[in-house]
Amino acid sequence: MTIRRFLRALRSTQTLALLLAFAASAFVAAQIPAFTPATEIHPDRSVTFRYKDDGATSVLLGLEGIAKPMPMTKAADGIWTLTTRPLAPEIYGYHFEVDNQPRLDLSNVAITPNLVNLSNLLTVPGDAPEPWDDTDVPHGTLHHHRYTTATVIGLPGNQSDYYVYTPPGYNAKAKTPYPVLYLLHGWSDGAVGWSAVGKANLIFDNLLAQGKIKPMVVVMPFGYGDTSFVYSGFGVWQEPAVVAHNTALFTQALLTEVMPRVESEYDVSRKREDRAIAGLSMGGLESLVTGLGHPDVFAWVGGFSAADHNLDYMTQFASLNPKTANLRLLWIACGTGDSLIKANRRFSAWLKAKDMPVTEIETPGLHTWLVWRDNLVQFAPLLFRKK
Repeated sequence: MTIRRFLRALRSTQTLALLLAFAASAFVAAQIPAFTPATEIHPDRSVTFRYKDDGATSVLLGLEGIAKPMPMTKAADGIWTLTTRPLAPEIYGYHFEVDNQPRLDLSNVAITPNLVNLSNLLTVPGDAPEPWDDTDVPHGTLHHHRYTTATVIGLPGNQSDYYVYTPPGYNAKAKTPYPVLYLLHGWSDGAVGWSAVGKANLIFDNLLAQGKIKPMVVVMPFGYGDTSFVYSGFGVWQEPAVVAHNTALFTQALLTEVMPRVESEYDVSRKREDRAIAGLSMGGLESLVTGLGHPDVFAWVGGFSAADHNLDYMTQFASLNPKTANLRLLWIACGTGDSLIKANRRFSAWLKAKDMPVTEIETPGLHTWLVWRDNLVQFAPLLFRKK
């Protein structure tokens, strides 16, 4: 069997599994009385979750921001319930685990478009709008592009994609070209991750309306050089050569395919001082490798919870020099509860020992979108400022 056929078969298997999970969840959802909401947000921002399954022996709630799934309690009517502590205003991913099988809440149409693990999304509102909320401000435009790649391995018909955010009032014939941020998603997401789950376009809308950031074009590309890297399972992260292979191919696709297309389609600057690259997890690794490896292309580099735990940076960046790199910003952030915090600290310390101008950021949180949305809110205002 060829690799391509294997990937197609694997995708079909995953799709079938997800469809079966949907079917089971739909059946269960149909058993819950219409007057009983599956999720209920209380005035103190605690949330009650409900799941109906008379035959289940165990139901757990997986909630983003909580390290381990939480056991739910079964009532006499067969509805399993759990009420959380008061939650901070945020967008939370959640799912159910019914007798060790993942299940979705099919009464909630907000579902993450993830390539590996699906979950529902629940917004817990605050007293005032959050930076990722859809507010009454001028909105930019989100454009979706597809193209034929000669670099990325394993895509059907060699069709890759990327999203482009243009700010409100974008002028394709402006005298001064727009600065551009290349914003990379993490492992298991696709190009749509930063807009669909990270709400990056809304974050930029709100920050612009508040005068906190420069108007910029934001490019969110498909983040894999070899699609087998995501479809082979999480174990690939224990194979440094495979990680390096995927990262190298992605960098090639970005520099030789995506960037030339963006620069021909949009009025963006081609100066290094007007180019930034940042990403989360896998995208954080790719941003650091690509940005530090090509300081002639990018002057602003950010890694959010970068998956740099197997990166041989002592060899790969042995010749890195702060004067020749001349970075305007090198921003490395991670949640203090993230398993990658030690690796990020080690890399930051090594960079500082080479006199690289590292801005090291640590915030409470795990390896979740709750951390990464906040990272973007804090990172974007720093970009493209004059010295």
